[in-house]
Amino acid sequence: MSKTITIGGASGFWGDAALATPQLLSTQTLDYLVYDYLAEITMSIMARARAADESKGYAVDFIGAVLKPNLAEIARLGVKVIANAGGVNARSCAEAARALIAEQGLDLKVAIVEGDDLFQRREEFAAAGITEMFSGESFPKPEAIASINAYLGAFPIAAALARGADIVITGRCVDSAVTLGACIHAFGWQRNDYDKLAQASLAGHLLECGTQATGGNYTDWETVVDTLPEAGYPIAEVSDNGDIVITKPTGTGGTVTVGTVAEQMLYEIGDPRAYLLPDVACDFSGVELQQEDTDRVSVRGARGHGAPEGYKVSATYADGFRAGHIWTMYGRDADIKAEKLAESIFSRARMMLQQAGLPDFSETSCEVIGAESHYGPARRVERVREVDVKIAAKHDSARGIGVLLKEMVGMALTAPPGLTGFAGARAKPSPVVRLFSMIVPKKDVDITVECQGERFRCNDTVTEVFREGQHSSPVPPEAAAGGDAVAVPLEALAWGRSGDKGNKANIGIIARHSAFVPYIAGQITPARVAGLFCHFLAAGQDRPVERFYLPGPAAFNFLLHDVLGGGGVASLRTDPQGKGYAQLLLAESVLVPPDLAAQFELDIL
Repeated sequence: MSKTITIGGASGFWGDAALATPQLLSTQTLDYLVYDYLAEITMSIMARARAADESKGYAVDFIGAVLKPNLAEIARLGVKVIANAGGVNARSCAEAARALIAEQGLDLKVAIVEGDDLFQRREEFAAAGITEMFSGESFPKPEAIASINAYLGAFPIAAALARGADIVITGRCVDSAVTLGACIHAFGWQRNDYDKLAQASLAGHLLECGTQATGGNYTDWETVVDTLPEAGYPIAEVSDNGDIVITKPTGTGGTVTVGTVAEQMLYEIGDPRAYLLPDVACDFSGVELQQEDTDRVSVRGARGHGAPEGYKVSATYADGFRAGHIWTMYGRDADIKAEKLAESIFSRARMMLQQAGLPDFSETSCEVIGAESHYGPARRVERVREVDVKIAAKHDSARGIGVLLKEMVGMALTAPPGLTGFAGARAKPSPVVRLFSMIVPKKDVDITVECQGERFRCNDTVTEVFREGQHSSPVPPEAAAGGDAVAVPLEALAWGRSGDKGNKANIGIIARHSAFVPYIAGQITPARVAGLFCHFLAAGQDRPVERFYLPGPAAFNFLLHDVLGGGGVASLRTDPQGKGYAQLLLAESVLVPPDLAAQFELDIL
């Protein structure tokens, strides 16, 4: 007889809404609650917290905002909780959870998964001459490193659940592992059940960003925007054969449609044929999505291959300082005035740096928001009367950034007319945190699980190694629109979602109907995308944009290399994670036959 478990995704990042947990518990049907708190920058923040106080370094709101008000209900319903809230200090997080359990007089077992923290090996990595897996840069100076963590998989989580854990707390693991671990435990899956592991990993991927799967950041935002204050958090119903249904609590806001699920599926996945996780290499190119009912979408067809031999490991390190400020400028030619203001500020600041015997800024940035500066060559506005201007810079020293901040304020009375801004404290220099990614063999990473005093090793094993190039490369059909073609916006033909991976951006484009695929394929090419984003792309790249076709969901994923100015807090950009890039691409036009436009009632440009 088929078995199904129900998993609620209650957190998409550190700081997600407190309403998620009680909302999901109110369904009375959950078997598991999973929480994803961690990102690369989050790890560096937690590392600094631990350095200041050895009892810190974890997601404290997991204890105070999640467990404290909801623990009794979690215990009453028998819901298992899995969270990577441990950050860089899973042990302290577990101790805080156990203290809370004792305080409330409950009987719950807490387990921790450790082994991801490789910070103590920084000297070893530096001596080995390891280079960054994407850029080829040398390993950072050990004294500059804030954190080093391996992305662990799901089998240690399953092992903790097998020992009777009610709450499993991990450090860094891949986001989807908290969901996959529940499925491995519930169904007894083995390491070579690749298709099932891939399907459950996809379920985890759909849950890991919370309401992004239920109407948040949705292309068709007008259909849900009035209900978003009460947006429902996602629920995955996973069967023992790997089949998935994505839904949300009844009566909540947002929506679950093929569009919302497809957008999240393509979110930040790189090559969809080889989405590499510690436990399985996933192929999402053949996934089929079907609207089963209101707010219920079935997900089938993910395929799995053997796991990689190594763990992806990310280090964060300090690389100088940065700061900036956003001013408002209005009046005639406000955009031109804003640009001239920025030039004047940087010119004066450089004069003062020279007088102080300090080097020049390592990078400067001026973005005129309201003048379509993000659109680059696709910019359409002229003679803008109101803008915000963001002025920022990087420098080797905090003192150098301090010069910029002082002179920026000092230029206020010397600026063109119409300069203003929301008053507040002056910005302060902050460390630039950069990301360094590498591969470490699994045999060199020791993983331990501890549950109620029992501690045991749970090292990873690889039964079949994934090899690059073993997957097929489907080719999309292409069609010319013909001489009488009409232009329609890409958004009329497709949904879109974008996001980052380090210094790379992903833009997922999902055709609203299979009939649109040939025209998207023929016109939204890698070369066209590269031209549209040329003002963001680093120069000198041989292949700045890759395109991957997914025939199952009738979709494309565009991978843009070296496009985010370093990404994260290493970037001076207003959008350092490419979250709005899909909006730029969806504004492009596509030529289609007039009869196709008429058939689907498409808006003609």
